[in-house]
Amino acid sequence: MGDKGFARLKNLVTLKRRPKPHVGGTPSDVIHRENKLRLLRYRPRPEGLAFATPILLVPSLINRHYILDLMPGKSFVEFLVAAGHDVWIIDWGTPQAEDRFVDFDELCGVYLPRCVRIVARSSARRQTHLLGYCMGGIFTVIQAALDATHVASVCNLAAPMQFHGDGLLGAWTRSPDFDVGAITAAFGLMPWQLLEGSFQMLRPTLKLAKAVNLIDRAWNDRFLAGYLALETWSSDNVSLPGHFFKRYLDELYRQNALMAGTLAITGNPVHLGRIACPLLAVVFEQDAIAPWQDCACIEGVVASTDKAVWKLPGSHVGGVVSRPASQGLWPALSGWWAARDAR
Repeated sequence: MGDKGFARLKNLVTLKRRPKPHVGGTPSDVIHRENKLRLLRYRPRPEGLAFATPILLVPSLINRHYILDLMPGKSFVEFLVAAGHDVWIIDWGTPQAEDRFVDFDELCGVYLPRCVRIVARSSARRQTHLLGYCMGGIFTVIQAALDATHVASVCNLAAPMQFHGDGLLGAWTRSPDFDVGAITAAFGLMPWQLLEGSFQMLRPTLKLAKAVNLIDRAWNDRFLAGYLALETWSSDNVSLPGHFFKRYLDELYRQNALMAGTLAITGNPVHLGRIACPLLAVVFEQDAIAPWQDCACIEGVVASTDKAVWKLPGSHVGGVVSRPASQGLWPALSGWWAARDAR
């Protein structure tokens, strides 16, 4: 059988008894709380900060924030802190029944702007870089379009901007048979089980492929640690406030309001053409959740003169959290911010 064969068999037999991975463990402090939201600031490296402008990471509302701080050695946050950046992140928390009426206006008109101001105040520049991942990228461009006073730059990872492309999610949500209002009226929150099921249907063979990969590489303890950490995150799902989700689907997916310029937050129209700060869109060729074409289109509508699209191999999650990402994307992003730092 060989050494790898014995190690593979032993690890598969004892898989369920392995200690749970320590996820989201980079040291941080809670700087601000609002409803279920927490604004975290990661403690800087011992030798201090190397850059003057902080970075605020804005993750998706659907999944937990610690995908960007997965585990030691596999953490984007850990990498940025070690490079000397001042790193902050929003933990959106877990909505409860009383949050069913939380809406787009509160999230993008109250919560996010307040976090941006708090982070910006920590810097002499009074600005912060914004990184939005997936849905978080929608929030960051809304912020930059409405009020870029405290925004030094916007970087979006796999963030869809237009929703009338060929993506399956867009096609499903535009179906007249999908009565999102009935679901949110019945449940209050949009159940995470339904959200998870829709993502699984995008790649119905994904679980089988993951099982094959697990069996093939189970001899590798380092691989197993990362696999279990990612599985911990992918099964730690969050329901969404019903009012927010209904408007998100009705206006963005069905009306394409973000690209059409018809979206309004607290009565203020969101026009992407007003964005003039440096902008970077990172898109992934195998992204089934946010097709790269629907993410890259942001470049053509903003007023920024400093703008770029990085089209990379990879999927929606793997492109951001993987060994290739840690060796290529992470250092490149650090360098992009370093080149736009100001003291």
